[in-house]
Amino acid sequence: MTQTELAQKVGIAQGALSRYENGLREPDDDMLGRLAGALGVTAAFMRHGFRMRGGIAADAHMRRQRSAKPTDWKRVEADVNALRMHSTYLLERVPINPTNQVIQTDPSDTDPEEVARRQRATWAMPIGPVRDLTAWIESAGVLVVDQDFSTPRIDGMSQWAGDHAIILVNSRMPTDRRRLTLAHELGHLVMHSQHQDEDVETQATAFAAEFLMPEHVIRPQLRALTLGRLLDLKQEWGVSMQALMERAHALGAVSPRERQDFYKRLSPRGWRKQEPGSDTLPPEPPRLAASVGKALADAGLTDAEIRELVGVAPGRPSPFIPEARGLHLVA
Repeated sequence: MTQTELAQKVGIAQGALSRYENGLREPDDDMLGRLAGALGVTAAFMRHGFRMRGGIAADAHMRRQRSAKPTDWKRVEADVNALRMHSTYLLERVPINPTNQVIQTDPSDTDPEEVARRQRATWAMPIGPVRDLTAWIESAGVLVVDQDFSTPRIDGMSQWAGDHAIILVNSRMPTDRRRLTLAHELGHLVMHSQHQDEDVETQATAFAAEFLMPEHVIRPQLRALTLGRLLDLKQEWGVSMQALMERAHALGAVSPRERQDFYKRLSPRGWRKQEPGSDTLPPEPPRLAASVGKALADAGLTDAEIRELVGVAPGRPSPFIPEARGLHLVA
């Protein structure tokens, strides 16, 4: 929403809204209520002293293609920033107690592969493929939210929100690509909350590869990689055929020529954009945000009371708001 659009919604001049935004004038209670209504939040939420972050902040990370439009990634960043604020607003008063934790490391001291191994060890994960990556990430108190980004060119974004973190994921992605995005964003949260350099994307990609496909387990399986063999490995490891080939190439299990031939075989089949076997991978839906809302509802809070805790206006969607309960016929 532009400044002009918001000013029109609340019935004031754009200059007056600009003065509110720049701290030159304080809105009274009536105006604050009108602004909150136009923005789909509560007036109490508007009064909260959030730490301001924006403009692709150092602690906001996005996995996107180079062809993504700036307007699209700015919109997604706005969404993740709003989600960060709503989750902070709620979890300050309704804390969660995760069973695991996201470690924090400096990638200049430790290579991303070793960091991934440490994170897996910290979570005491079984050797081999990661089953239900979403559940593992949420066990560390990270809120995972699926959302339609209205573009296939942006995969996901992550950001720390105080003591917990959030990952926003494009719901348009197939499961294999979604899992790689989640692992990539987890790498950002682990390595780049305090440490930034020009290699952050390369580091997060290396982290994700080792986290999902540990070298000491997968290396023996990356020999004689036919398309049929890659399809079988895709079902076992839950990652795309292309991710498996890139892993094999990075580990020296296939030659550059073999990698090139692989992509030549994919293109005529249309598999570079849509691989087979993705729809047979088990879905991994987020559960943490909904479970927080359900726990509040089960404790006797009404929908209106939960919305006050989250800071969301009536009728506006939120991952924390439980779905409306159906009516039960009593004989």
